[in-house]
Amino acid sequence: MLIVDAHLDLSMNAIEWNRDLTRPIEDIRAREAKLTDKPDRGNGTVSFSEMRRGGVGLCVATQIARYVALDSTLDGWNSPDQAWAMTQAQLAWYRAMEERGELVQIRDRAGLDRHVDIWARVGSGQLEAGRLQAIGYILSLEGADSILTPKHLERAYAQGLRAIGPAHYGPGRYAYGTNSTGDLGTQGRELVKEMERLGIILDVTHLCDESLRDALDHFNGPIWASHSNCRALVAHNRQFSDDQIRELIQRGAIIGGVFDAWMLVPGWVRGQTTPASAGVTLATVVDHIDHVCQLAGNSQHSMIGSDLDGAFGREQCPADVQTIADLNKVGDVLSARGYSPQDVENILSANFLRFLRTNWLS
Repeated sequence: MLIVDAHLDLSMNAIEWNRDLTRPIEDIRAREAKLTDKPDRGNGTVSFSEMRRGGVGLCVATQIARYVALDSTLDGWNSPDQAWAMTQAQLAWYRAMEERGELVQIRDRAGLDRHVDIWARVGSGQLEAGRLQAIGYILSLEGADSILTPKHLERAYAQGLRAIGPAHYGPGRYAYGTNSTGDLGTQGRELVKEMERLGIILDVTHLCDESLRDALDHFNGPIWASHSNCRALVAHNRQFSDDQIRELIQRGAIIGGVFDAWMLVPGWVRGQTTPASAGVTLATVVDHIDHVCQLAGNSQHSMIGSDLDGAFGREQCPADVQTIADLNKVGDVLSARGYSPQDVENILSANFLRFLRTNWLS
């Protein structure tokens, strides 16, 4: 079965982490064995070969470049122009991977259908599994700080950008994100209306409560939460409350369960807590997915948005995940909970595909 991952930071890992994702995962880890500059060195879980091995043939892949003000304690770029330039460097890497045949960009419904048909033939044995079959990616922007002007948004759309999360961590140029407070303001409202005009998906992941409320009030286009979990299970502003989840469901949104352990169980301390000590497994991820399904009354609003390369690795993901190939175990966990084969397919891919086919007009 084709598996869709609705959130991977592939280009950030390639450009800023200096990971060659075309190499086997063992090679990537070995090359980082003595590095300490990033918290997940030597523990990475994502490579192209591991994605293929697990049937992860389609993903939402990000560009990400935060602008930070002079007094900010967050990492980021010192000007929006530098942030724009970084997103263009990341785009250049995606294009290089396309030229190698590792990736293929999915921009429209026709391209989506072609790609899904190819991977269906891989799954049925008509094409050789595990060979260099291009992985489809839909380009998303995590944090909109790099969008300098509406013309830059149009340019990004022409480059294939199809989803934007207006904020990441802290205050942004267009919205307030995790661990900050504030509404969209004039610029943010103008951004989401221009996104609506172009048909760009609004990713509400990371929006603080006030910015989420403002975005829902001013945006009438397609909405998803690419990688978000449930506040009822882990009380933090990064998560969605039940009322927020219900409203997203009413708007036709799909919500991706994220694999970062601090969002799966309460009380996680980075660098101290371990997946084994906290009992974090794929079943814990399914707890959050199941919570969304129970609120919806069906399985039609959940998906996977693993974020497995989002500045954490094996040290901070479910204990039974060694690489991204283990996403294919999620179906077994769902089945053990009583989910039907159709429910499982909905969560692993069908909800995502239906969402795009409904909202992409061509």
